[in-house]
Amino acid sequence: MDEIDDYSARVLDVVDAIPPGQVMSYGDVAEYLGAGGPRQVGHVMSHYGGAAPWWRVTHADGTPAPGHDARALAHYLAEGTPLRSAQPPVRVDMRKARWPGTS
Repeated sequence: MDEIDDYSARVLDVVDAIPPGQVMSYGDVAEYLGAGGPRQVGHVMSHYGGAAPWWRVTHADGTPAPGHDARALAHYLAEGTPLRSAQPPVRVDMRKARWPGTS
């Protein structure tokens, strides 16, 4: 694995801080950090996010990363994450589940 850069480490720190049952969108993570954007966060997650709670980072519409619906749904159900749909496409209720981050 490549050595992790500062931005990637910061993204993963935010993802690790998201409480069970809550989520942030890729854009939320970037906004919280004040750097990058949804694509940059997605890039970090695709390269380094396997050991992080990746299911807690969704698209802005509440859908998990493409191809990960079933695995994400298992985590959402186990954590009690509010859902709009448990049927494909799986969708988190962003109004109820969005984590604003810590101050």
